[in-house]
Amino acid sequence: MIHVTAGAYRDGEQIRFRVWAPQTKQMNLICHQAKLATFRMEQDEEGYFSLALPWRDEVCRYQYAPDGQGPFPDPASHFQPEGVHGYSQFVDHTRFLWTDNEWRGRAFEHLILYELHVGTFTPEGTFEAIIPRLAALADLGINAIELMPVSEFPGSRNWGYDGVFPYSVHSAYGGPDQLKALVDAAHGLGISVFLDIVINHIGPEGNYLGYFGPYFTDKYATPWGKAINLDGEWSDGVRDYFSDLILFWSEYYHLDGLRLDAIHEIFDKGACSFWELVHEKLRMHQQYSSRVFHLIAESDLNSPRVVKPVYAGGMGFEAQWLDDFHHALYVLLDEKGRERYIDFGTIGQLAKAYKDGFVHSGGYVKFRKRKHGASSAGVRGDAFVVFNLNHDQAGNRAGGERLSQLVDPARQKVAMAALMLSPYVPMLFMGEEYGEDTPFFFFVSHTDPELIRAVIEGRKNEFKDFGDGQEPRNPQDEQTFLHSKIHWEKRSEGLYAHLLAWTKTLITLRQTHAALRNFDKDGIAVDVLTDRALLLKRTSRDERATLYCYINFSNEKLTFSLPEEPRWHLILDSQENTQTKTGSAWNIDGPGIKVFSNVPNVT
Repeated sequence: MIHVTAGAYRDGEQIRFRVWAPQTKQMNLICHQAKLATFRMEQDEEGYFSLALPWRDEVCRYQYAPDGQGPFPDPASHFQPEGVHGYSQFVDHTRFLWTDNEWRGRAFEHLILYELHVGTFTPEGTFEAIIPRLAALADLGINAIELMPVSEFPGSRNWGYDGVFPYSVHSAYGGPDQLKALVDAAHGLGISVFLDIVINHIGPEGNYLGYFGPYFTDKYATPWGKAINLDGEWSDGVRDYFSDLILFWSEYYHLDGLRLDAIHEIFDKGACSFWELVHEKLRMHQQYSSRVFHLIAESDLNSPRVVKPVYAGGMGFEAQWLDDFHHALYVLLDEKGRERYIDFGTIGQLAKAYKDGFVHSGGYVKFRKRKHGASSAGVRGDAFVVFNLNHDQAGNRAGGERLSQLVDPARQKVAMAALMLSPYVPMLFMGEEYGEDTPFFFFVSHTDPELIRAVIEGRKNEFKDFGDGQEPRNPQDEQTFLHSKIHWEKRSEGLYAHLLAWTKTLITLRQTHAALRNFDKDGIAVDVLTDRALLLKRTSRDERATLYCYINFSNEKLTFSLPEEPRWHLILDSQENTQTKTGSAWNIDGPGIKVFSNVPNVT
């Protein structure tokens, strides 16, 4: 088992404590296990203070006092049961009894991802409460869940991007053992588990890292506070702290991968980049780990370097989120979308998103007031994750609207089909599978009055330019959080059940038809039929199986004819009860989709 550079871990009959504080002269450990006894720690030449205490089978809570300040929680704490300002608690990771020893993970190209927020996915808002719902997700065809950040944040309500203890599993969600139990149960049902983590900044409340060392730099700035010091003086310990974090989630929690938030706000000009360090550590770790481990990036760069190997000058991510696909598709589904995404609005842009990936690939972008992006035409499809909805798309609206609140059911069906028929790895947002129409708001539960005021005013200012006349809900109000919880029971009722069945049909088709398992761009072609309709062609690797997917976004009838050869089978129709054919011509009467195959199905 690995031991990360800093933190507290069991070593035989001892607990070893290690904390990085290179500019500190004296470090004391204040340990609750020894009735608030104080122990002086020894420092090595790299700036790490260490101490070993006898292991006891009882709760051990502790804090550090650097140069007489504090005491403060451990920067690498694994559990904060009293919140961000309280004592850290030692976690003995050897005690959890895993049952997933045979689990090896899934190839990335086979994934159907499902993003969820732990606090709003169930009434209870815990890891444990998710477990009974896993079987229904598996039955639907979901084979990977992606948890929004679960590192310790202030209070009990937060999206997770204000986390201040990256190694600590949030106490209100159930803590370390409940997360392990969720991962273990998911693996038992064939479901991979991903976690969204944040290493581009640390949240404001409960952030004590600056008392221990130069974790932050003024050389760069992020929209959320000080940038992380990855290339300045004393940055070696910072680089170890964040690169070890990635190994930590693989080793101690058996996660199948991580999604890294906003990597474009992670700055490093060193000769050996931070990403090279990460991948070197992962390479060494995976020499003895038999499980696959995937890294997904959120990037605003529109740069193919994100998914290029580090040896080729890239960042080495297996995949990245493809926002351009969402934007190009959404503006065709909702006319008002053009007000939100001023650089999108044509059917040709969606065709480019299907065929190439990045829509903005070097041309001028009004929103940015400059040229943006580079071509991704040669990048394999499984290097991108696409979606119709995620936490940002709903939560960054004043009303928290989901797609289901913005477009009618016919367009919801088109959106789901457009996603599942794409040559990319699809991701749903919790409840999207049945058209959940409860909003998803932005919410927090800070304790600092000044910070609360700053967050509320910041949200109001953020929405001044959107022009929809709405004022965002108070993110600090508990009702904002409670109104964001999904209602799982809807999935078996009326229209919700119909949309759920549609989603299941599409996932099944994606997982069984050979043409949809080819991620090579040579296996895809797109024809623009009208300014609101296109034909997406997918071909299997061996070229034996072909799909023709006709997608109509308009309210007008689309009439088309199939090639005479080969013989075509209609295998999917979003308008089952409408007149579909007149003579040799086929019709899509308004927003809808028809999919034809040269064979009934190919597995």
